[in-house]
Amino acid sequence: MRNATPPVLGFAAFSGTGKTTLLKRLIPLLKERGLRVGLIKKSHHDFEIDKPGKDSFELRRAGASPVMLSSSHRRAIITEHAEIRERGLEEELGYFDQTGLDLILVEGFKQERFSKIELHRPLLGKPLLFPEDPSIIALAADGELPIQANIPLLDLNSPGQIAAFILNRFF
Repeated sequence: MRNATPPVLGFAAFSGTGKTTLLKRLIPLLKERGLRVGLIKKSHHDFEIDKPGKDSFELRRAGASPVMLSSSHRRAIITEHAEIRERGLEEELGYFDQTGLDLILVEGFKQERFSKIELHRPLLGKPLLFPEDPSIIALAADGELPIQANIPLLDLNSPGQIAAFILNRFF
């Protein structure tokens, strides 16, 4: 990825597979090992992170873009897109503050070509992604697969194993 300084690793799966659940368990393990981790999450919805009635919401509604909310604890930058269209990961990485990061994790953008771990739960009845996506570098599953995996197979319910794979692969 041209717009990324640290390694970028995605987690690709169909909705309901548990990407966010895994990431909530995986990120603290990576941080315990000294990694500074950033995250980009793809949303397929029109979302609001600000609330009607708040000054920043009203100023954005009045036409300011971007709007930055800043406090002693965090900062958020909200930018309205002039053109409503899906953005690619490479484009979004250009806006992502990567200062001091060791690793960028990505949830979503599964159609794009960058290093990803596929998450798969056979009981959901969804097709496997890795046979059609050469950028998938490992498969984390919680049951028997209908075909032989020609990439590393990880236990979806073992975040420690997945963390070890990431550390061995990228660091």
